Amino acid sequence: MTSASTAQSASTDPAGPEATAGDPGAGRPPAASGGGVPAVVRRRLATVEAGLALHSWLATGVVVAIAAILRFFRLSHPPGKVFDETYYAKDAWGLVDKGVEWSYKDNGPSYVVHPPLGKWLIGLGEWAFGYQDAESGISVPGHLMTTAPEFGWRVSAAIAGTLSVLLLVRIGRRLFRSTMLGCAAGLLLALDGFHLVLSRTAILDIFLLLFVLAAFGALVLDRDARRRRWTRALAGGLDPATPGRAGRPANGWRDWPWWRLVAGVLLGCACAVKWSAVYFVPAFALLVILWEVGVRRSAGVRRPWRDALLDELPWLAVAGVLMVLTYVATWSGWLLTDIGYYRDAARYPNSGLSDNPLYNLWKYHEAAYGFHKQLDDPHKYQSWPWQWLLLGRPVAFYWSGVGACGAPSCASEVLLLGTPLLWWSFLPALAGLAWLGAARRDWRAGAILLPVAAGLLPWFWFALDGRTMFSFYAAPVLPFLVLAVVYVLGAIISPAGASAVSAEDGYDRRLVGGVIAGAYLLLVALCFAYFYPVFVGQVLPYDGWSARMWLDGRWI
Repeated sequence: MTSASTAQSASTDPAGPEATAGDPGAGRPPAASGGGVPAVVRRRLATVEAGLALHSWLATGVVVAIAAILRFFRLSHPPGKVFDETYYAKDAWGLVDKGVEWSYKDNGPSYVVHPPLGKWLIGLGEWAFGYQDAESGISVPGHLMTTAPEFGWRVSAAIAGTLSVLLLVRIGRRLFRSTMLGCAAGLLLALDGFHLVLSRTAILDIFLLLFVLAAFGALVLDRDARRRRWTRALAGGLDPATPGRAGRPANGWRDWPWWRLVAGVLLGCACAVKWSAVYFVPAFALLVILWEVGVRRSAGVRRPWRDALLDELPWLAVAGVLMVLTYVATWSGWLLTDIGYYRDAARYPNSGLSDNPLYNLWKYHEAAYGFHKQLDDPHKYQSWPWQWLLLGRPVAFYWSGVGACGAPSCASEVLLLGTPLLWWSFLPALAGLAWLGAARRDWRAGAILLPVAAGLLPWFWFALDGRTMFSFYAAPVLPFLVLAVVYVLGAIISPAGASAVSAEDGYDRRLVGGVIAGAYLLLVALCFAYFYPVFVGQVLPYDGWSARMWLDGRWI
């Protein structure tokens, strides 16, 4: 494991400090200014090495195994379609069977207001493991193996949830240059009830979370790749003070920002799950620009802002084009058939449609956008954005009073509830992150805070119109909230600039900080274990279920 002090150390880089590498699998800045590059510049441009660090992958594997066991164990319980599975599982099978969402009851296309990619992914699990719907009389065996039908429509969500834990471990390791802190981030996500419930339910939000997080991870890799590019160029004799192209690294195809283009594709996938992913696009574009300004400033470029905008805006435009093309490609089933809703003008007279499928797709989007704008019907489990991080109104996905529990009355519930101790840490962690980030001028603070703002603040605006919304709208922000907690834990383990042993107090700061952070992780794990029965629908005595409803009427 890594020394956490190196994960939180600051530097004097005006564009945002670089933590010095200390993890055995992380890249260490050269001790001397070899290759004509000053040591301070090499330190500012240092990145985590891309090579294999066996110990970090072993630790990652343990965390991911925990996440997978929790998400796949008894995945077919509870039986039947819970909450919005009644829509998405059916729409997913329509996509597999006919290429578009289809109502078998009415024998016609379904009008849906979310893009198809998340449902395609659910449908892939149904295709592989079988699908059954008693209402429409459909019973189809799986192409790989036949299982309980619930497993078929939930398995893709479980895979997505497990993959997101894997991604967060590796992203956290790169951000903090610490395998220990990366694994702490993944473990907290794995032990969160909100994430667990979404990972065991065939609705869209876990896929949205996965693609947004993957896009962020691609941008972190892009940041590292661009800094290595500048380091190589400076070592090769580049003079960044030279005006024009001569003062910049070569830009051959090998040095293209491939990871940034991958991020564009992944953001297109995220938007093809839910449109709310578009809120992250300007935030991520701003991060790229800030990071590019930072690398130029560290390298000694005279006009870092001007050069960054001139060099990088065209690449951002290319990434944007890839995002749009990816989004449109996910509608292939609708475009390549003529049976989808609003697809054929002849079937929808007086609708303003034409013979151009792309134009009709635009009209479909106009209709869906109009639906979202007018979505203000009251719902029993609706909540407001200012309630989400406080767990003010979780969503009940499933409830049953039937079952054997050895008591006069029993209860079984699947409640979309975050692990309380973890979620009630988010607001203090965000405050601590903002304070520490400003004090240390730490780029990582902005990298975490910007996605949080992008994923939460728009909903406060929509709340002014009384729009119906639910706590699971916060799903794509969850990994960044966990990163905020881990950032603060890293600061507790070893504050920036603190020595390993305090001469004043005479105790090991790292040891005490590590005990505090370890105790926090243990308490989160115990809190998760206590609430686990209401995350997975385990049958409890009614009194045991009631004891877990801490906020009384708000959690019932």
